[in-house]
Amino acid sequence: MMNVMEGIYAKARAAQKTIVLPEGRDPRVVQAAADAAAQNLGKIIVVDKKSDIEKAVRESGADLSKVTVIDPETSPKLEEYAKLFYELRKSKGITEEKALETVKDPLYFGVMMVYTGEADGQVSGAIHSTADTVRPALQVLKCAPGTSIVSSFFVMIVPDCEYGEKGLFIYSDSGLVINPNSNELAEIAITSAKTMRQLFDVEPRVAMLSFSTKGSASDPLIDKVVEATRIAKERAPHLLIDGELQGDAALVPWIGERKAPGSEVAGKANVLIFPDLNAGNIAYKLTERLAKAEAYGPVLQGLRKPVNDLSRGCNASDIVNVTAITAVQAIEE
Repeated sequence: MMNVMEGIYAKARAAQKTIVLPEGRDPRVVQAAADAAAQNLGKIIVVDKKSDIEKAVRESGADLSKVTVIDPETSPKLEEYAKLFYELRKSKGITEEKALETVKDPLYFGVMMVYTGEADGQVSGAIHSTADTVRPALQVLKCAPGTSIVSSFFVMIVPDCEYGEKGLFIYSDSGLVINPNSNELAEIAITSAKTMRQLFDVEPRVAMLSFSTKGSASDPLIDKVVEATRIAKERAPHLLIDGELQGDAALVPWIGERKAPGSEVAGKANVLIFPDLNAGNIAYKLTERLAKAEAYGPVLQGLRKPVNDLSRGCNASDIVNVTAITAVQAIEE
């Protein structure tokens, strides 16, 4: 298999999407912006206070000659974005003055660029929490049509692995939704399948994971997964989705055949859907450490346009990778 991120980079270069990085005060971010632009991954925009960006450039030595730099407070778009944001949020009690102050925040300014089509996606979280990253996106962009929940996934690449798609997996949700109900879990499964196809051109085989396989145990925790599987199959009959499956039944062919005979997914799963965030977060961290896997994420899915989160422990290379993934997510299907 071609290096997974090389494939993502190739798609991003072909698409030439405009991606906003609204944390220009951070040296890692300006370095990532310079690197992404140098690698021709799209049109890169850094948003933040001009003096803070200049300080970060001095600290990092980054060359922003191929990057667009915007200071929200001096942008000619500020008044336009403030009026738009006021119209979007006035039913929630926001005032025009508060709207103006809000869109001066680089995270909100960047999301307004995405909302108006001046940009195609945004990547932040190097110095902000997940909540701060997601809030503007939910307030302005909202969920994609036909989707009612924003969730997250990790791209997991396990070296020398015969399972999944030669070691490539989507793990979801491993970073955002704490305890999805059956309807939400079904939607996470359908969206994750779409993500696998969109990013990697791979036929998704979706396993709804549990500590039971096909009724081998009984508990309300299992019932949730069984019901989510039923709903997902009903809503997306064209997808290969099966459950409830234990981890080994999902991944190992001979165990899948024994525990779930006749299943098109058991023993062949490449999209793993976890019943809650406890399971998903623990699984991705164990896979990363014990299997020496590469883990990219958490990447958000289910928004009308892509806005993605970073770990605050990220480096410039991590930011470039998520920027490329965001560009591919922005490609119209």
